[in-house]
Formats: sequence, C-alpha cells, structure tokens
Amino acid sequence: MRNQVSAKRHPHDDAPDTTEAFRRLASLPPGRPHDALREQIVEAWLPMADRLAGRFRNRGESLEDLRQVAALGLVKAVDRYDPELGNAFESYAVPTVTGEIKRHFRDHMWTLHVPRRVQDLRNRVRFAVQELSGTISGRGPTVAEIAEHARMSEEDVQAGLEALESFTALSLDAQVSGSDDGYSLSDALGSADPALDVVIDREAVKPRLQALPERERTILYMRFFGDMTQSRIADELGISQMHVSRLISRCCHRLRHQVMRDAA
Repeated sequence: MRNQVSAKRHPHDDAPDTTEAFRRLASLPPGRPHDALREQIVEAWLPMADRLAGRFRNRGESLEDLRQVAALGLVKAVDRYDPELGNAFESYAVPTVTGEIKRHFRDHMWTLHVPRRVQDLRNRVRFAVQELSGTISGRGPTVAEIAEHARMSEEDVQAGLEALESFTALSLDAQVSGSDDGYSLSDALGSADPALDVVIDREAVKPRLQALPERERTILYMRFFGDMTQSRIADELGISQMHVSRLISRCCHRLRHQVMRDAA
C-alpha cells in the first residue's frame, strides 16, 4: 500500500503535518519505499522552501536559482532530521534552508574573495544603515552613528562599508570617471616587462659563471658581452676558432644543465 503524506494542517499555520510520515521514514530501510516517502515529504515542504527563497530576491541572483538552492537545503533538512528528538521539523528546516541560501551567496555571488568576517561586517553595517535611514532625513548615517547603533567599532564599520562595494566588480571596459576620451580601466593596467625574465636568468646563472675556469669565463664574456666573433676571440687567445666553438658549446650546455637542476 502506497505511503501518503497527510494533508492535515496545523491549526495556526499552513505547514503540512508530516510527523507520522517522518516516523515511518525513520523505520524504513534503504530502498524504493523509503525513497518514495522521502520524496513525498520533500514535495510537501517545497512551498515553505520557496517562500524562504523569496526573502532573498533582488540581491543579484534569479529567483529560480534561489528556489533550487532552497530545495537542496530542504532535502538536507529532511535527510538529517531526527523525529525522536521531539522538535518540530519546521524549526529545524527553516534555519537549514536559510543557511544553505546564505552559503550560496557567500560562495558563489561575491565577485571578489572576501573573508567570512568581513562579509558578516558587511551584513551588520547594511542592516544598521537600513534601520537608521528610517530615522534620519536628508542625509545618510555617519560612521560613528552606524558604529553606535550596531555596537561595532568604527574600524569594523569602515571594513563593512568597503565590503558593500565588493559584491560586484566594475568591468575593465568601463570608462574612467572624469574621462571624456573613452579612457577605460583596462588602459590603466600595466603589462609584463620582458626584461624581468632577463634579470631572473642572469641572476640564476651568475654563481655558475663565477665557478667556471678563468679562460672559459673570459671566452663567454667576450662572446656574449663583448659581442666578439669566434674568430676574433681565437685570435685574441691564440687558439683555433674550432676550439673556441667547442668551449662555448660545452660551457653553455653545462651552465644550462646546472641552472635547470638548481631550479628543480
């Protein structure tokens, strides 16, 4: 016989009465009957999850996505709820679903990574500003007023106010304020200097060059810093051009191998 979730309602709210269904669910072993009853309980409580999702509308996320997150939180609540503890399911499900939605905003909706503490400060500051705005006319609340109202330090209020601007980021194609020639943020960004790679390479090879025998070190200096040809180096040192070529190749190979080994 198919299990059914009772349509009976609590006398003071519109929550479904699933007390008996949860008791049956706890007694059923894993399998089709268990999964079917679990699905019925979830469906019975989906309207509540949708209402909780609606509280977070107009915050940068679509209501449909919020409903999906709330439904996920509801499933977690159904799976973790223990009817033997004697607490009503709703008192357990509401904070579970709400926490799942808030976690979604924290993990997926911030353009910039903001520490959890700063996110909490942002929320406290935002609520304080909203509450004070109803009592102050003609201007916004000051940092000192927010700090006193929210019982926060002025430094924490400043951090919370800065975090209010971190939820979304400005496009790099956005025109710089005060510019009338189309100058955008991307135009103000620097680029990598290729000369930095040369500096790094020189510093890496310097101790290995100093460890070379004097003749090899002199040949490399004449070739790569004096810009001398192999023939001219051979004439200067009184050796053959072929010998110079072999020495340069051998030294370069040894230096490359030693530097790569040091890097590894």
